[in-house]
Amino acid sequence: MLTMPAQKLYQSRKEFLKAGALAGVVAVLSPPDLFAKRHKKNIAKQHSLLSAKIINKTRILGTGSAAMKLSAIGLGCMGMSFHRGLIPGKKYMERLLHEAVEAGINFFDTAEAYGPLTNETLVGASLHPFRNKIQIATKFGFKDGRPSTGLDSHPQRIRKVVEKSLTLLRIDAIDLLYQHRVDPNVPIEEVAGTVKDLIIAGKVKRFGLSEANPLTIQKAHAVQPLTAVQSEYSLLERGPEKEVINTCRQLGIGFVPYSPLGRAYLTGYLNPHTKFYPENDNRPSLPRFQPDGLAANWPLITALYEFGTMRGLTCAQVALAWLLAQEPWIVPIPGTTKTAHLHENIAAANITFDADELKSFNEAISHIKITGERYTGTQAQMVEK
Repeated sequence: MLTMPAQKLYQSRKEFLKAGALAGVVAVLSPPDLFAKRHKKNIAKQHSLLSAKIINKTRILGTGSAAMKLSAIGLGCMGMSFHRGLIPGKKYMERLLHEAVEAGINFFDTAEAYGPLTNETLVGASLHPFRNKIQIATKFGFKDGRPSTGLDSHPQRIRKVVEKSLTLLRIDAIDLLYQHRVDPNVPIEEVAGTVKDLIIAGKVKRFGLSEANPLTIQKAHAVQPLTAVQSEYSLLERGPEKEVINTCRQLGIGFVPYSPLGRAYLTGYLNPHTKFYPENDNRPSLPRFQPDGLAANWPLITALYEFGTMRGLTCAQVALAWLLAQEPWIVPIPGTTKTAHLHENIAAANITFDADELKSFNEAISHIKITGERYTGTQAQMVEK
């Protein structure tokens, strides 16, 4: 049975979305009275930023020739084709992508493996008219582009994927090319060298790694400077804090959290009674999304709800703002198939924590232990390599 805060959370979130206040709320992480006292001069400015539904903040990933200036929040496009339940029609996804650009998002994340083999087509067709306003990241790393068939980062495979991605994305050069998962059968120096050659050839602009460990990051960076490392990172999954974040800090590499909302769990929208769409959703196969896992981790949702509700914020907005507060070179890429959620996430880019609030929130969640592994089996064997 859900607790009273949980019941209130579902009802308040429903009303919040219905009211259309997702981007219009005065989103500064302080109680209303404290906000008025400390930031009286900025009330109109903050309210205007959020009412406009525009991301006004930018961040830079990487340094030197590898640097990349991006909107503070990007858009993960995977769920528009893959692993996230029943998907609205193509025209609705095209409209969502257009609206994201109009709202100031300029960083879009896709991959050959999403679909598989269909998401790049959607992204390419939808965003082609905005090419001079946006940056697109895509990935290589699987045999035939299908994760189920295993890893393949041999040079000839990388080159083949790049040529196909350029065609599907309708672009002349890939803005950021990630190795999707580290291939133990191909030395990372060889992978980095291949991407370096593609950069020299003008087909790729920047290089990144996904789910790589510190040693792999260091070796790749020595051959071709990395712009970003992409790994799962959120209040539900804090593994990168052990070593990877510090490695990025030391080397001047940006960090891109995927699943920054814990595959929607941190929105408070999921619960032990949630029925997932079995034909296109990988979450039921993950330990944390079993009914017991969803229930066991609920104290985290309660903490987000309690912190956010007195500030006029949703759980998702608090979770994203917390990520943004960790480092100035972190750019999360929440995904969605719904316009209301898009604007809810966008509003988080203009949220700021003060030091006391960040400290108090961290203290509130410090005793919460996350139950369940994020991956099992083959998926688990592919990460942190």
